[in-house]
Amino acid sequence: MLVLPHPTFLLASPHPDLLRALEPELASGGARVTVALSAEAALAALTGPHAPTLALLDASLPGMETAQLLAAVRSEPEGQQCALVLLVDSVTQEWIDRLAEGVIDDLLPGTIEPGFVRPRLEAVARARRLAAELEQAREAAALQMQMDPLTGVYNREAMLSTLFRETDRVQRTNSPLSIILFDIDDFGHWNGRLGPRPCDQLLSEVAGRANRLLRSYDVMGRMGEDEFLVATPGCSGANAAMLAERLRQEVFCVPFRVEGGVIRLSACFGIASSHGRSPVVVLREAEQALKSAKAAGPESIHCFGETAQPVAAPVMFLSPSSGDELLAW
Repeated sequence: MLVLPHPTFLLASPHPDLLRALEPELASGGARVTVALSAEAALAALTGPHAPTLALLDASLPGMETAQLLAAVRSEPEGQQCALVLLVDSVTQEWIDRLAEGVIDDLLPGTIEPGFVRPRLEAVARARRLAAELEQAREAAALQMQMDPLTGVYNREAMLSTLFRETDRVQRTNSPLSIILFDIDDFGHWNGRLGPRPCDQLLSEVAGRANRLLRSYDVMGRMGEDEFLVATPGCSGANAAMLAERLRQEVFCVPFRVEGGVIRLSACFGIASSHGRSPVVVLREAEQALKSAKAAGPESIHCFGETAQPVAAPVMFLSPSSGDELLAW
């Protein structure tokens, strides 16, 4: 029985005798079989909205050349999901090369006994499914290695890699790119006061709140224990400063509930613009901007090359809505 629950086959050949011999074999067990008599008809079936699970293509199909048909099918996203088995009179080096490249999934001689065709196709479909599952597992593992396990954003290495890719794109398209580096003010104080587990909860919530403010193509990573980096493609320094203000207001000005208590965090922000320069240089400028912002006081936002304005430090206060005591250092 085929591994897929509802297998569908395309049987493409101009030879009536071959069609009469193979169609009943493929249709056994309730499988749906579509017959095509030309390369053009086969291409239409393979690239249409109801592409088959597996196609058995006769290399002697009239119309376009078989190599052209295969190239057209594999250029379509839908075609990439269909297993292709080629019926040939002789196994040439060309077909061996296409098999090695993955253009086709198997080769069958035109003289094969009809009773052996269905088991061979089942094996092809099973191998293709297992290969797809392996690729999905590999991609999931690779993605997991890029993520910070606590906050769910990119880790430092993946974020730096992303910055290099974005810089390449900026250089090609001559478009802006800015980065925002922010650090939670006096997080060591909260670590000592609340302990590691509540502080891990705080970091996770900070990342979650920040992510909800970003566009789908913005990228965020955790660069240190309580330091985060946001890359904003298409944003000038002024636009990045506006986003930093939103982060300050909507991430940090909203109280955090942790371990039965309510606290208010604050952060400082350093901003630098790429202009297509090396990410190492831009990141260093953002770090200098963040250092200047910290020197100006908690909740400061500083763009590289500008003078930071001091902001009054947060204080302990009562929430006007809940009456909770909000702690700030």
